[in-house]
Amino acid sequence: MDVASPAGHPGTVTTEDDVRRLCLSLPGVTERLSWGQPAWFARTLMARMWEDGVLTVKSDERDVLAGSDADTYFWTPHHDRSPQLVLVRLANVGLDELTELLAESHRLASRR
Repeated sequence: MDVASPAGHPGTVTTEDDVRRLCLSLPGVTERLSWGQPAWFARTLMARMWEDGVLTVKSDERDVLAGSDADTYFWTPHHDRSPQLVLVRLANVGLDELTELLAESHRLASRR
């Protein structure tokens, strides 16, 4: 049986468990619930499950990401006042891309 996978990432499907493992491997990250969903914090929020299969991360490239792949990267009106927050459909990203997104989000959340 062939598993659906992100383009360019044959055989991989990223999950909440991957998010958890990658977040908790970064220095100083803790996990707790935020709005009833799993969330990971450095100094501030760095990632949170928005809904099943959709992750919120911080990025300085939100507009570029959404402009290049709106099926994967997007935001809702709720996120308009937080220009660094972007939603990511996990089914559309591979582990390498997820790792990069979380590293950037960690860097942004650790500042101050």
